[in-house]
Amino acid sequence: MTSEVTSKARYMLVVLHTGRRDSVLAAKSVCDQLREAGVTPVLPPFDDGDHPEVLDELGEVATLGSGISVYDLELVMVLGGDGTILRAAEIVRGATVPLLGVNLGHVGFLAESERKDLTATVQRALARDYLVEERMTLSVRVKLGTEVVYESWALNEATVEKASRERMLEVVIEVDGRPLSSFGCDGVVMSTPTGSTAYSFSAGGPVVWPSLDALLMVPLSPHALFARPLVVGPDSALAVEVLERSQGGAVLWSDGRRMRDLPKGARVVVRRSPVPVRLARLQMGPFTDRLVRKFNLPVNGWRGPMDRD
Repeated sequence: MTSEVTSKARYMLVVLHTGRRDSVLAAKSVCDQLREAGVTPVLPPFDDGDHPEVLDELGEVATLGSGISVYDLELVMVLGGDGTILRAAEIVRGATVPLLGVNLGHVGFLAESERKDLTATVQRALARDYLVEERMTLSVRVKLGTEVVYESWALNEATVEKASRERMLEVVIEVDGRPLSSFGCDGVVMSTPTGSTAYSFSAGGPVVWPSLDALLMVPLSPHALFARPLVVGPDSALAVEVLERSQGGAVLWSDGRRMRDLPKGARVVVRRSPVPVRLARLQMGPFTDRLVRKFNLPVNGWRGPMDRD
């Protein structure tokens, strides 16, 4: 194969939930369309929980890491809910390739289109007919004294939680190196604006428009008079320290996917990461419309501003 032909090769990663029949059927449709257009469909390597027999249904595909790296990818087609999109973001972390989500789940807040629009979505992907939006992510560090013992990242949130249901977690929260309050709780969520509609939202945190650069801190079931959700600037640092008086253990979850046990005295520090996640957008409408559509919010009777041009 000549270098000229190689330079024109196109690769798109297809990330699916192999345990869901609707996701496998959607992936087969996507792979068929890609091959017909001369684009090579690529699958991530199979994990222990995957079902490798689905390869027989998807036809001829390449495997990421077998001669094709994340830097060769043009686009990631994600077939599933928000959990599958978070998995895809983890797979291509560090590369600039955008993710285009097709919702096969319930809310699918990060997804850009629905199952019924799959064929048209692939056509637009093939035509490169999309815009790219960058979403901020979190850099997550666990420190014991002055030593960094663990590092991770998150698109939605990093959460310090109690390890056992019957035991309360005792923490002190910190903003920009200064203590703010200590209390018993079930945990503390530290979130991006993207994650404000995920775990943070369920815990009573505010919805933050993704165009706003900010960090959120939301206590989970706090036993305290002052333990309100906080919103701070993007250059601030948030921290949660597990106090020695805690009755039980603690764990750190990053996007609900990566877990780390936290001993007493551990300090979790969260800052804005310099590496964003890039989402492919088929339409750049107002975030308000996305909220209404995804949460099925009632807007009956709205007539709009009287002074519209």
